[in-house]
Amino acid sequence: MRAMDYRGPYRVRLEEKPMPKIEHPRDAIVRVTRSCICGSDLHLYHGLVPDTRVGMTFGHEFTGIVEEVGAEVESLKAGDHVLVPFNIACGQCHFCKQGLFGNCHESNPQATAVGGIFGYSHTAGGYDGGQAEYVRVPYADFGPTLIPDWMDPDDAVLLTDVVPTGYQAAEMGGIKPGDTVVVFGAGPVGIMAARCAWLFGAGRVIVVDHLEYRLEFARTYCPAEVYDFRELDDLVVFMKKTTGGLGADVCIDAVGNDAAGSALQTLFGKKLKLEAGSAIALHWAINSVKKGGVVSIVGVYGPTGNMVPMGNVVNKGLTIRANQASVKRLLPRLIDHVKAGHLNPKALITHKVPLEEISDAYHIFSAKLDGCIKPVLVPNG
Repeated sequence: MRAMDYRGPYRVRLEEKPMPKIEHPRDAIVRVTRSCICGSDLHLYHGLVPDTRVGMTFGHEFTGIVEEVGAEVESLKAGDHVLVPFNIACGQCHFCKQGLFGNCHESNPQATAVGGIFGYSHTAGGYDGGQAEYVRVPYADFGPTLIPDWMDPDDAVLLTDVVPTGYQAAEMGGIKPGDTVVVFGAGPVGIMAARCAWLFGAGRVIVVDHLEYRLEFARTYCPAEVYDFRELDDLVVFMKKTTGGLGADVCIDAVGNDAAGSALQTLFGKKLKLEAGSAIALHWAINSVKKGGVVSIVGVYGPTGNMVPMGNVVNKGLTIRANQASVKRLLPRLIDHVKAGHLNPKALITHKVPLEEISDAYHIFSAKLDGCIKPVLVPNG
């Protein structure tokens, strides 16, 4: 089969790889129908996530047709069209029983933090992902969800990560009616977090980025107030002034370790890799939120240290909530939101690219070319 092959930072290509096989009775083999490139994939592509090994296939957002199931899989059959959560979760361990499917202890038992994730380095279990024609799906009796007949496949593929992650970012903020919410990052997850903030009753939503085309998209899709941090003398001072001197009620870091905006953070985190990427968006979130406020983090950081102002966290009495989205827990209500028209995931898709052109797709998305918000790969399309 054809699959994306990682050859080192900024180097990916399409290769012939062996077909995946059933390795456990709870496995399924899925023929991919849609697969996204995520901003988190760019962290891998840029060499910012430890233990991303040459030869790996990325892709944690995908839908597909079930081709084969293991002996213990009774909830699926060949021919079912499913969306596959990016979390690889067993559904039975201590953490899964709490609904913490992003922290499954069975899918990544050597880790003390994250559970298994498709196509996301060996720190997340070393599983190959869905930027391929076929993929092995562990715990197929729990994770994959049938796509409703009425749902557009382009909506379905965004329910594997972008929509649940944006929704959980807003949920973790504990947004109350009338709250001011600031989202750092106008990528797909940040845009979705801003959109979902309204569902929780926000009275004001602000999105910060430095790319005009993304800010314009957020202005109309979310809708939100938007600001280019490059045009502000001091972003934190501006946020205090525009919120009556107090700060925002909730700040969401939807950027993670690839953030622009600080020469020092870029040098130490992205160039020299002496910390887990640039944490400037997290700095801004901590310093822009009000005393007693909430900082919600869904941006990706590596498992090593960061230059983060913890003294400000303590002295301001902040609540920090962070995690990988528990997709399976959120899917029922998100499917209802899509059906009711409250959310329109597929509107985020700006580029559909054949799998054969995956190298170009990564370049376009990484270099922020052609107004690219969200690229979707279509095998044999």
